[in-house]
Amino acid sequence: MSVFTNSSASHSADQAREYTAAVLALLGDRDPLDVLRSTPDAARHIVAGLSESELSRPEAERKWSLRQVIRHLADSELVWAYRLRMVLAQDRPPITGYDQDLWANRLHYQEASLDESLEEFAVVRRSNLRLLAAATDAELSRVGVHAERGEESVRHMLRLYGGHDLLHLRQLERIRRVVARSA
Repeated sequence: MSVFTNSSASHSADQAREYTAAVLALLGDRDPLDVLRSTPDAARHIVAGLSESELSRPEAERKWSLRQVIRHLADSELVWAYRLRMVLAQDRPPITGYDQDLWANRLHYQEASLDESLEEFAVVRRSNLRLLAAATDAELSRVGVHAERGEESVRHMLRLYGGHDLLHLRQLERIRRVVARSA
């Protein structure tokens, strides 16, 4: 199982630390805001020109398709929008985790419109970037308390979401290569 797997089977503190470290390592020294600004267009570019069949084909059994990854990006942006607003507006709010595979299955990611998912992702991302652009240093230091990872500042979440974007852009590129070979 990959360090990036996020199932409901287990959520230990060690797994949470490993996940966070791995996602932050993907970001490295890159400016997370640059990554966040460029991801919607990068994702759109990766999936451009593919057929409905190719968009819906997973890279392997029990893995996601391009369509599902794009829908995950849209939904995780909604989750971050809520978390971001909670932390900016409230004092030390709780931040709950979620099982991305359950969301994918129960929220019918495989049937989601790719164009609608891309548009939702881009619109919510612009809204989040607007909030971040207006945030003061003190506001970026505000924290929420994640159920699995503990205290997380807005600044830290910004880096996590930048790394999360890079993780899924790499995943999209990998799936596209696999789908193109099998076409």
